[in-house]
Amino acid sequence: MTDTPLKHTPLHAAHVRLGARMVQFAGYDMPVQYEGILAEARAVRTGVGMFDVSHMGRFMVEGDDARALLDYVHTAAIGEGMETGRSRYGLFCNEQGGIIDDGIIYRREPRAFLVIANAANAATVWAWLERWHRERFPSLRMTDITDAVAMIAVQGPKAIELVRSISNLDPERLKPFRIGDIAIQGGKVMAARTGYTGEDGVELMPSSEDAEWLWELLRSKGAVPCGLGARDTLRLEAALPLHGNDIDASTNPIEAGLDRFVQLDAPSCSGVPVLRQVVEKGPERKLIGFRTLAKGALPRPHSNIIKDGAVIGQVTSGGYSPTLDANIGLGYVPAAFAEPGTPLQIDVRGRLVDAEIVTLPFYKRPR
Repeated sequence: MTDTPLKHTPLHAAHVRLGARMVQFAGYDMPVQYEGILAEARAVRTGVGMFDVSHMGRFMVEGDDARALLDYVHTAAIGEGMETGRSRYGLFCNEQGGIIDDGIIYRREPRAFLVIANAANAATVWAWLERWHRERFPSLRMTDITDAVAMIAVQGPKAIELVRSISNLDPERLKPFRIGDIAIQGGKVMAARTGYTGEDGVELMPSSEDAEWLWELLRSKGAVPCGLGARDTLRLEAALPLHGNDIDASTNPIEAGLDRFVQLDAPSCSGVPVLRQVVEKGPERKLIGFRTLAKGALPRPHSNIIKDGAVIGQVTSGGYSPTLDANIGLGYVPAAFAEPGTPLQIDVRGRLVDAEIVTLPFYKRPR
């Protein structure tokens, strides 16, 4: 615990007014749920939900060296081949290949990029960018726009339809993993076709001053307010890693199954030389997904994973999936035991629960 006052997003008053249950998260006072985690998760899977994600870090990196800096610190290909308006997911890795954070980079202009960092790692990512700006890439400027620009994630099979009803959004132009500006009631709002739920949707980035009226407008059109609890449930179903649980500086992208987001042939990228060696030798452990064979005790982080009576790993994320009506989880095990179909047991507070490794993701939205 700390005596430092919790920060508030521009939507804090709206959350309190709606009776959200508030919790401390990454230094912010954030809503964990409104109606309930399961109801909110179902709303996103079947209709449209919205999340306040204004606590996430948002940085502009602009100038002649902007692309080169991001190509160095981020594992995706942020090269000249990345068109304006495109975005790339990848990892910020240290020199040893450990994952400092994962995040999306959007190319807003030829020499202007928007960087999104997880809330708990925003200061760390900013410092990492600053270090290489000072040491290798001087011709750029960095601006922290986190407080000036809010972020609302509108997610679900009806999300695009809802946002179209209040704006000039053209989904044929703003395709998945693209960013652009749309007009909503005469105002300009950044809109990115991205999210963290496994569903289609857009992340709207209005000015902080306009955040509350946009939130209420979306709610009036049927978007269900959702909290951090539902977001965690949804991302787990989609097998999207959570930094601090499934990935951190002690893990690398190869063992985490994120090698497709690493440009291994990059001539200069932090951590990539080490990651090439991991690929050549093969990772010693792998992140797996499992499903328990019966309902009951929920697998939680740090629960031991057991094979033939021996502890072989630990759960990193786990819980109940309302979409699958099953208990699911992620965890690391030796590579030799990582094949789908492998039987395991999970030690949940002294009770051994039978489970089986399954192919990820647990849930994939219908196309």
